[in-house]
Amino acid sequence: MELALEQARLALTLGEVPVGAVVVHKGAVIGRGHNRTRMDASVTAHAELVAMREAAAHIGDFRLDPAEIYITLEPCLMCLGAIHQARISRIIFGAREPKFGALGSVFEMQDHPALKRIEFTGGLLEEESRELMRTFFSRLREGGCSA
Repeated sequence: MELALEQARLALTLGEVPVGAVVVHKGAVIGRGHNRTRMDASVTAHAELVAMREAAAHIGDFRLDPAEIYITLEPCLMCLGAIHQARISRIIFGAREPKFGALGSVFEMQDHPALKRIEFTGGLLEEESRELMRTFFSRLREGGCSA
């Protein structure tokens, strides 16, 4: 999760929503990503998807099982769907996402039968993840970042 936090900090320095993700496959980090939605002008440039693209390129296959993904923020529906399709077997996240979270905050997808083979763990380094989000939105309110 520390590596995911590094990615989130990088996103913050770039004026992006500070979310970071790391894909670990058979004990090795094979994908890293941070939010790039503003930089890429793309709603699909979430940290999880960026990290999974790198991971897939690394192993030459979109199927990443057995892999786990560490994310500083609870994934949204789009990212959870992609994680499911990539066959990632474990999601570990930091802070809850009160607007778009798909694992209990807004949507209750953790109990969906289609996702029964995915293990979910939340709250790892939660305060560090939450503090990055607070910093970003504080700067946004002060006019230091564009939304």
